[in-house]
Amino acid sequence: MMNSYKLGRVLIFRALSLISVLCSVLLLLVITLGASGYSDKILTSNVDEELRGLRGGLAQTIRDPNELEKVLTSRRHELHVLYGLNDPWYQRIPDTLIDVVTLDLGQAHTLRSYEGSSNISDIVLERLPRTLLLVTTAFFLTALLGLWIGINIATKAGSSTDRLVATFSAISFALPTWWVGIILILFLSIKFHIFPSGGMYSIPPPEAGLERFLDLLSHSILPVFTLVLVSVGPYIYSVRTMTLNIAQEDFISVAKAKGLPNSLIMRRHILRAAAPPIVTSLTLSLIGSLGGSILVETVFNWQGMGRLYFDAVTGKPDEGIIIALTFIFTLLYVAARFFLEVIYLILDPRVRYSS
Repeated sequence: MMNSYKLGRVLIFRALSLISVLCSVLLLLVITLGASGYSDKILTSNVDEELRGLRGGLAQTIRDPNELEKVLTSRRHELHVLYGLNDPWYQRIPDTLIDVVTLDLGQAHTLRSYEGSSNISDIVLERLPRTLLLVTTAFFLTALLGLWIGINIATKAGSSTDRLVATFSAISFALPTWWVGIILILFLSIKFHIFPSGGMYSIPPPEAGLERFLDLLSHSILPVFTLVLVSVGPYIYSVRTMTLNIAQEDFISVAKAKGLPNSLIMRRHILRAAAPPIVTSLTLSLIGSLGGSILVETVFNWQGMGRLYFDAVTGKPDEGIIIALTFIFTLLYVAARFFLEVIYLILDPRVRYSS
């Protein structure tokens, strides 16, 4: 009971510290937006959008142009008061923070959801599952390959296989994500016509069902393979190095002196001790791949948050979407870090945090 209480207290403390990081990032973001004038620009854009719709409706009933402009001017003043545009930007910080957290950032300028909505929350939340599908699939494949290959070559340190894998790891770490994606498209799509070159579905897309799932699967192979290729090498080498370091500890020598089987030593002694740093390395690579997904989704036209980020920056700048995506990426980072804290405490009970 006491251990559960202490564990819960530790997790609450770590959650609060990570939430404070999220709040600090949001506060800096809001201050930057306010001081640079972007906050006023976003609110003014919302006012103009609402007045544009109002003008179209009033033009059917008010024929006098002067009277119409008078009504619109009055409504503009009311909206300025409503949105706080008559006040300095720093007085709107609490309201702006709430708007960012709830993704209540108004309408996008040019981007739309696939259902035609211009609400920023609808656009971002529509893209979120697609990015998570891409990144988590690559994450699990990287984990399986990294653990399997890394542990196996750790038992063959200094061999030709070990040197070959070390060379591959260095090359994998140095490869630019966008370059790998383009090379895969040139060879596996354009030259040999094995996989689709981009997008999420064929044109026209299949109807719902197994055919649609298989079509999505075929379109996801190249972007997933790209993410795995650039991340699995460093992870293999990390697993191999951590496993070798643990294998040289004194308690492993004692286990060998007792005559325990190598498989038992590897499973119960080496891997159990190496699990925390291995999981840490894997989780941090997942966090890093969130940023890499922007390049991958852009190269393969995968309609996720990364592609949305690219479109919001390179087209007509859509500040509201950029703010929302920044918040979502930060939130995913905090969630991954908290997951790491929980797993670390489970894998290594020796870990104790001072208050």
